[in-house]
Amino acid sequence: WIKQLNAPLEEIDPEIADIIELEKARQWKGLELIPSENFTSVSVMQAVGSVMTNKYSEGYPGARYYGGN
Repeated sequence: WIKQLNAPLEEIDPEIADIIELEKARQWKGLELIPSENFTSVSVMQAVGSVMTNKYSEGYPGARYYGGN
């Protein structure tokens, strides 16, 4: 299972990887007028897919609801 932690999605679940690529192509082909489905920038996708998603925080610095942050 350790190998799976560093393996790309294409190796772990090729079907899901294909679905993601199909959705990406669909979004590139047209203008989506539903705000929640707008195409986002590469930098935003990199940020939300980074190690920063391993933690979560609620509240403000110095007044967090979760003590681990």
